[in-house]
Amino acid sequence: MNPFDYCSPVTNQKYYNWKNIYPVPYDKNTTSPYTKARVILMNGCETEQIFFLHQFSRNCPDNDLRRELAKLRRIEQQQQKLVQCLKPINENILEETIIYELLAVDLTARLAKRETDQYVKQALDFALLEDFDHLYRYSNLMKVEYGKNAEFLVGKYTEIMPARPTISHHRHPVDTIRRSTDSEASTSTKLHCNIITAAEQQTMNFYMNVCNLYPSDMGRRLYQEIGMVEEDHVTHYGSLLNTNMTLLENLVMHMYTACYLYYSCLQDEDNQQAKCVWKDCFYQEVANLKLSAELLEKYENKHWSCVISDGAFPELLVLGPNVEYVRDVLKNTVTNTALKEDYCPVNLMPLDSDFFHYQSIVNSDLDCVPSHNVICGTVNKLNMDYRYEKALNPIVSLQPRNVDNITLGRVPDAK
Repeated sequence: MNPFDYCSPVTNQKYYNWKNIYPVPYDKNTTSPYTKARVILMNGCETEQIFFLHQFSRNCPDNDLRRELAKLRRIEQQQQKLVQCLKPINENILEETIIYELLAVDLTARLAKRETDQYVKQALDFALLEDFDHLYRYSNLMKVEYGKNAEFLVGKYTEIMPARPTISHHRHPVDTIRRSTDSEASTSTKLHCNIITAAEQQTMNFYMNVCNLYPSDMGRRLYQEIGMVEEDHVTHYGSLLNTNMTLLENLVMHMYTACYLYYSCLQDEDNQQAKCVWKDCFYQEVANLKLSAELLEKYENKHWSCVISDGAFPELLVLGPNVEYVRDVLKNTVTNTALKEDYCPVNLMPLDSDFFHYQSIVNSDLDCVPSHNVICGTVNKLNMDYRYEKALNPIVSLQPRNVDNITLGRVPDAK
């Protein structure tokens, strides 16, 4: 599939009325977790498009071009509203959060498994373990506050168990910047960087906006803590993006990414109301992509192939289980932390490093760390934490279920 050659039924801007912008929401009790995850992913894709188009317009002196951007942005806003309302009214904040973390785990693992750029793959593997631990923390919050097992929400597609502890994720901002990719990166790598940045940004935005709406202090504090890690992740992934692209080149890349994702969702979807939305949005995104290519040619005299050398989609994105891959990454990299643009085991970090300095401030009182207190609360109430494991955790020090490990990946020589 090459969207530049595809004859879409939609050739211009398609505006919705109030009736057709509001879809039939999915049934939270019968719908696949991966359909729910695709809704979150495409909401994030649309939100990234909108933010980017606003920033483009604010940095553009040409009002004729800004009018074109305004038309594109209005379409993306409509699609975001359409996608967002596939979520049903009766799905609460924590239930949706569990799906956010399922998406973070399985999307990251899928991208990492097929990534050929080893530096980008390393970045994906690094944050994967942290999102995996976040799923464990939120699942324990659900168990202690609602008495529900999150394994049924994630369809038992992923395990729920501790990884690199969330307390160890808090790094100094200077250690969150990665090396950027360049124009020589493969189409797959470019897509992976754009997709994961949009997805993590959506998670950051969600936690920012629901933190004060959560109905308990324990939950609000957990959203605060993990929300700060998500800010770290958005910086981490966003810094992988090619910094030498013009705004119009970036516009083409954004639209191409949206086309790729909607087409992938369309091929992978079994929920009919969601499938109709993916098809409708794919048609529109093809039109948006072609308009973006025209703008690139008009204003910069460049062909779209300077952004994407071959317009044909690479292997489509299919969400699914990644249990063994996650276990392998956990086994081999759990003690890693970041050191400027690279990674190293915490044992090898200089004792005067920014990492230890920042940890001494943020985690100065271990009894106040929300992610730790959530597990302690579950253990106090149930005599053990909540997990869904298909085998023992591959890290021996993470196997005990009556204590929360708060040293692994944070304290030198901790195991």
